[in-house]
Amino acid sequence: MYTTYILLGSNLGDSKKYISDAIAEIAGRLGTINAKSSLYQTASWGKHDQPDFINQVIELKTSLNPEELLKGVLEIENIFGRQRLEKWGSRTIDIDILLYEDQIVNDHDLIIPHPYLSVRRFSLMPLSEIAPDQVHPISKKSITELLLELTDDLYVKRLT
Repeated sequence: MYTTYILLGSNLGDSKKYISDAIAEIAGRLGTINAKSSLYQTASWGKHDQPDFINQVIELKTSLNPEELLKGVLEIENIFGRQRLEKWGSRTIDIDILLYEDQIVNDHDLIIPHPYLSVRRFSLMPLSEIAPDQVHPISKKSITELLLELTDDLYVKRLT
């Protein structure tokens, strides 16, 4: 089994339900969920004229390789009506593979670690909650270290 960290986000409709339902689909199709961060309300990143997001990171144990995992993630996004109309636009669900073991993947359709992981507070904060000592395979820094060095100051609030 391989350990991977996945970020879920939504800013359309009942975002909390979309995330919860997507996590259930992930557990049913892709592997076993070992940990879940809190939910976070976050300012939109990259495109600011849209509603805040709800984000959550999960730790998934899977037997799938990165390409198979990506295929499964995209299928789940389609189930929930994900439409890719504009870069960083609003969405019912967004599922990103942040890390997959200590692997580095740089294919046309898949980049691991996620190329924006180390510069996005909304990714690092929930990830640091469940995997603070996890090491980024390129920078060789822990998630905690990356969070401490982060210059992104967009709003990120942990929800209770």
